[in-house]
Amino acid sequence: MQRFLLFVLLIFTFCSCNSQQNKPTTVVNLKKSFQFRTLTETEKENYTNAIEPLYNKMLLQKGFNGAILLAKNGEIVFEDYHGYINLKTKKAITAETPFHLASISKTFTGMTILKLMEQGRLDLNDSIQKYLPQFPYHGITIKHLLTHRSGLPNYLNFTDNVTVQTYQAKNKRGKTIIKKRYIKKKSEITKMLTNQTLLEYLVTKKPPIQALPDRVYNYCNTNFAMLALIVESIVEQPFPQYMRDSVFIPLGMTHTFIFSIKDSANYIPTYRGNSPWPMDKLDAVYGDKNVYSTVRDLLAWDKALYENKFISIFTYNLAIQPYSYERRLGHYYGLGWHLFSNPPEPTIVYHNGKWHGSNTVFKRLVHDTATVIILGNKLNGNIYRAGQISSVFTGRSDTTQLIE
Repeated sequence: MQRFLLFVLLIFTFCSCNSQQNKPTTVVNLKKSFQFRTLTETEKENYTNAIEPLYNKMLLQKGFNGAILLAKNGEIVFEDYHGYINLKTKKAITAETPFHLASISKTFTGMTILKLMEQGRLDLNDSIQKYLPQFPYHGITIKHLLTHRSGLPNYLNFTDNVTVQTYQAKNKRGKTIIKKRYIKKKSEITKMLTNQTLLEYLVTKKPPIQALPDRVYNYCNTNFAMLALIVESIVEQPFPQYMRDSVFIPLGMTHTFIFSIKDSANYIPTYRGNSPWPMDKLDAVYGDKNVYSTVRDLLAWDKALYENKFISIFTYNLAIQPYSYERRLGHYYGLGWHLFSNPPEPTIVYHNGKWHGSNTVFKRLVHDTATVIILGNKLNGNIYRAGQISSVFTGRSDTTQLIE
């Protein structure tokens, strides 16, 4: 099995490098065997002392409401919980408080698809129709969904009856560029969507594609909502239940769950200022979002990936190859992961998230075995910039602007 997966990795890397331009010159590859080195108490104290003033300046002084954890070699070197999970009741945020992870959820969906691949239950080159026979768009594979190269329309737009038009324009230098305009009309959808009703909408209405398969990178939540349905088709269980029983609980992530329509009565709002963000018709779709978790549970996820407790090292390395160039210098997408490459510095493997008032950061400095996790439930763009606290691990100043 390991030889087979290594062969698949080489084939995917070769095909990727020959089909796209602007590839990074450094690609992350973890070693076959991995073991964390235990930190000394002095090392822990030094990291804590370095992080504290940056945390105060970049978050506490900027209205932060959430949880933060930084780890080195799998050990927590800084952790704090600030503010309220419910601004009305003043219920305080604690280590057990789950936050909506927004698009960090895609890392769980993506890695679960790869786990099923390891088990021989799917192939990344399988067509979507193999698992969802009624799916109306042809020529799209599982890999296209994982890499955001399917060309599918984004349900965040078409469910609000927003059409996306592309047009040519001149930039400041007089160069012709392609731009997008969004045109919104009255929506036909008024009831809350689920993954299944989303699929039914695609079948009956067939909103126009954004591009032909494997032509361009187009970040699209529809991709991962369909991946969740593919998982359900294979395992014959609801996605939230399967993820709980086969991913979260086995990895010790006891405060992690997937929100679905049956949880609507227990919806926990996020905030814009002091105003709660009401639940809307898109809040029950999962796969692309809707994982709720804590910073400590995310650290368990991080360690499981290092220690090959969920997928093999070969499969993980397959996931973090740069399959898609994101049209911003140094930014790429793998299989469920964003990548940032700025040679000669090591590649950063990460995924941020944004949904309603949720702002989330999951930044993995694999070369330095360090991790930055920041979860907020009150709209605050400073959370993304605070990911630069990772400079305490590298010894270099960090001005990286990672994709939100």
